[in-house]
Amino acid sequence: MEIGPSLAAIVTGGASGLGRASALALAGAGVKVAVFDLNEEAGTALAAEINGLFCKVDIMSEDSVLAGFAAARAAHGQERVLVHCAMVAGGGKTLGWDKETGALKRASTEGFERAMLGIAVATYRVASIAAQGMAGAEPLNADGERGTIVLTSSAASQDGQIGQVAYGAGKGAVNAMVLPMARDLMDLGVRVNAIVPGIFATPPMLGVKDKAPAIYAGLEASVPFPRRLGRPDEFASLMLELVRNTYLNGQCLRIDGGIRMPPK
Repeated sequence: MEIGPSLAAIVTGGASGLGRASALALAGAGVKVAVFDLNEEAGTALAAEINGLFCKVDIMSEDSVLAGFAAARAAHGQERVLVHCAMVAGGGKTLGWDKETGALKRASTEGFERAMLGIAVATYRVASIAAQGMAGAEPLNADGERGTIVLTSSAASQDGQIGQVAYGAGKGAVNAMVLPMARDLMDLGVRVNAIVPGIFATPPMLGVKDKAPAIYAGLEASVPFPRRLGRPDEFASLMLELVRNTYLNGQCLRIDGGIRMPPK
C-alpha cells in the first residue's frame, strides 16, 4: 500500500505511548490521522500537532466506537489503515498470598473478564468495524487491496510471566485472531497483522524508571541487544512497514531486542 496524503488512518490509544508514536509516524508520511483515546487533553494536543482529528472513544463501548468511526470518516473519508493500540487490562496471579492477612487469595473472575473484554473483545470490535468499512471501498492497487489492520499484542502472550494470566490470555487471543481474520477478509482485500512488542519505554515503564530505577535498570539488562527498552518510534517503524508491504498478511511479528522474558 502506498503511504501518503490519499490515505486516512485511525489509531486507537493514540494519545500516548505506542499509539502516539504510530500517529506521529503516519502523519509524518502525509496520512490523515484520527486519534481515538479517552485522554481528551493529550489527544486534542496531538491532533493539533499533526493536523489530525481527535475522537474521545471508549473501546469498551460499542456505541462509543461506532460514533468515533463515524466522526473520523466524516472528516477524513474511509480509513484504509487501522492501528489498534488501546486496551483495558488487569493483572494478578491466579493464586497468591495476601500480604496483609497471609491468606491464599484468588484473582477475581471479574478482573479476568474485564481484561478479556478490554483486550480480546475490544480488539475484535475495533478491527471488525474497520474491516466492514474498508471492504466497501474501492481497491487501492492492482492487488485489489482495500485496507490494512495492525493489531497490538505483547510478548507476554508467549513468555508466560507470573501474574499476567489475564493480560497474557487477552493478548494470546489477539494472536489467535490474526490469521483467521486475515483469511476471513482475504477476498475483500483487507490485510491483518499484529505487532508483538517486548518491553517498551511507554509511560507506565517510564514511571517505573522514576520510582524504582534499579528495577528499570534490571529490565534494560534483561534485553540481549540492544540493552535497553524499545523506543515507541521503533514500534511505529515496524507498523509503517506492515502498512506499506502488501505481502505481509496474517503475521504476528515480535519486536523485542531478542528478549524471552523469564517467569518473574
